[in-house]
Amino acid sequence: MSNLLDLNFIEDCNKQLKQEIHQDYQALGEKLARNNIDIEDVLKQAQSFSIAVPSWGVGTGGTRFARFPGIGEPRNIFEKLEDCAVINRLVTCTPTVSPHFPWDVVDDMSALREQADTLGLKFDAVNSNTFQDQADQQHSYKYGSLTHTDTATREQAIKHNLDCIEYGKALGSKALTVWVGDGSNHPGQQHFSRALERYLDSTRVIYNALPDDWQMFIEHKMFEPAFYSTVIQDWGTNVLCAMELGDKAKSLVDLGHHAPNVNIEMIVSRLIQFKKLAGFHFNDSKYGDDDLDSGSINPYQQFLIFNELVDAEYRAAEGFDPAYMLDQSHNVTDPIESLMNSAESVQRSFVQAKLVDREALYGYQESNDALMASNTLKAAFHLDVSPILAMARLRTGGAINPLQAYRRSRYREQIASKRPSSGHTGSGIV
Repeated sequence: MSNLLDLNFIEDCNKQLKQEIHQDYQALGEKLARNNIDIEDVLKQAQSFSIAVPSWGVGTGGTRFARFPGIGEPRNIFEKLEDCAVINRLVTCTPTVSPHFPWDVVDDMSALREQADTLGLKFDAVNSNTFQDQADQQHSYKYGSLTHTDTATREQAIKHNLDCIEYGKALGSKALTVWVGDGSNHPGQQHFSRALERYLDSTRVIYNALPDDWQMFIEHKMFEPAFYSTVIQDWGTNVLCAMELGDKAKSLVDLGHHAPNVNIEMIVSRLIQFKKLAGFHFNDSKYGDDDLDSGSINPYQQFLIFNELVDAEYRAAEGFDPAYMLDQSHNVTDPIESLMNSAESVQRSFVQAKLVDREALYGYQESNDALMASNTLKAAFHLDVSPILAMARLRTGGAINPLQAYRRSRYREQIASKRPSSGHTGSGIV
């Protein structure tokens, strides 16, 4: 398929960089040792970190105005897995793929699972889609899905989610992510309470169909496509619904789904405290749900979120087992390159948070030393942990410099002949 999956190619790419990275790693190790930190311990934690890649993320995204496809785009889930395998081969921290149905439905799910196994991949949470109409569906979701006023439409949306559970069971998944764009665009258009009641009635059916070892991830979003009101609009409504449904229902946080300047790291803490944190969809945002590359706008916020996550791990918080996934739209970059950059960015925040002096921070918090508490966090954030990330990739068979290796491979040019483009741009979000 590609020389990127050839061990000799990766080794050749790493050859010229090995001496430099060993020197940088040694220097950073000596610096950390002055604070009684063993760099090898940090390296092992970096190697343990993993984040899922969304199947839809390897395709070029779009806006409500237009979409400009790139060369060699995957045309089906099998080709998406090929691209996901390339990403994991290089960065080594993305071993799972999160599929989206019905986009990724195939006749033989066992064959899809076998393909993933062959590529060294597993499947993460499965995602349902009732926010757009499909060609063969009987009832439209224009005015809602799980909350629609029409019983038949709600039943259709419920059945789709039940089908997704079956697909997930065949693929070895253990979670279903449910996001709905249901809401209203005009005051008075929708009865707020009745819409939420219909949502709960619908999701109870789905929840009751979950296998015993599965979870339901409820996702919220402040706006779009509903711009006046959204049924599951924020973490408050999200967690209330999760509590109403039961222990297997948890709240999923997408970093772009909040109002500007919301304290997301505090939301993280609250959800952990009440054992309702499902996990995260990582991206970045400037104005709204922009789905930009993770850490491209506000890397400090991403670090602060991981500070809360690592703190929960440090305290052995009960029920803490978050699922991480990238969820982005790549409109002007090669999706594979953006996903690799994002995976490294999120892993970087994780490692930096691991380097926070927790006991010192707790002391400053107890003594109300605001400045030193803040500086303790900044000391970890400003530390360049690139040598740790590169060494983690090297020791697990990945690329010291993933982007350099990917471009050297000319993967896009190789794959383009096997995946001819339609030549059309198209419009709308994909």
